[in-house]
Amino acid sequence: MVSFLRQEHEQPFFAVLSVQPPHDPHFAPEEDMRRHTPGEVQLRANVPPIPRIEERARRHIAGYYAQIENLDRNVGRILDVLEETGLADNTHIVFFSDHGEMMGSHGQFRKMSPYEESVRIPVIFSGGRRTAYKPGLKGSYREKVCFNHVDFAPTSLGLCGLSVPDWMEGTDYSWIRIAGKERPQKEMTSAYLQSVIPTRHFDSVDKPFRGVVTEDGWKYVCLEHCEWMLFHVAEDPYELVNYAHEQLYLAKRRELYDLLKHWMEKTGDSFALPPRP
Repeated sequence: MVSFLRQEHEQPFFAVLSVQPPHDPHFAPEEDMRRHTPGEVQLRANVPPIPRIEERARRHIAGYYAQIENLDRNVGRILDVLEETGLADNTHIVFFSDHGEMMGSHGQFRKMSPYEESVRIPVIFSGGRRTAYKPGLKGSYREKVCFNHVDFAPTSLGLCGLSVPDWMEGTDYSWIRIAGKERPQKEMTSAYLQSVIPTRHFDSVDKPFRGVVTEDGWKYVCLEHCEWMLFHVAEDPYELVNYAHEQLYLAKRRELYDLLKHWMEKTGDSFALPPRP
């Protein structure tokens, strides 16, 4: 591939690398595994102090970290090739995951849960310095936006200077990086959460749910016919205090219920919400 890129230097290309790890079973090459041991793992504050859960979480996380380190090194090899071939300044790089991993938080493992550890994923846009960087934009930069999976396509088109079709779902966030591109006046201030079928996972959530996460840090989730979660993640990042059934938060519950219903109507979702609180 390096040789090809050197020969066809001006030829545009699009490449996708889908890597399974980090994923269970949590094993990595020995050189990575020996740098991470269960006893050195620091657990999140929402992992319950139950020995069997803590032990499993430590073991999985140690392997998970080793897998991440291995992946990071190999992504670095790709970036090195882009630098060597002179393509780094004109290549947009998008790094992301399709889901998170509970790792013992709230006593759960794996995915398919609306808790932060499962739904919050890394999304990094990089490269493209020649065409995209705003003046003075150096190093890492974070913008507070509600970025969801449907936003990848329009944002990628925007970064490449292509128009976004009217029929395409999602928001173009390329203004974050493109010099001279203005932030749109109207964009999403919330993200929609869905688990559409029972997962049959034996150690995570096995029921369909719908939810919303707002830009100002609220999360509201419903099971069929039942309110389930209301967290103020901005002040409670470990989601330790659930307000879903408290009258003190009735106004906020109604506000987020209406927002969730709006998302469902917009997407044609027939999920059975509970009655409005």
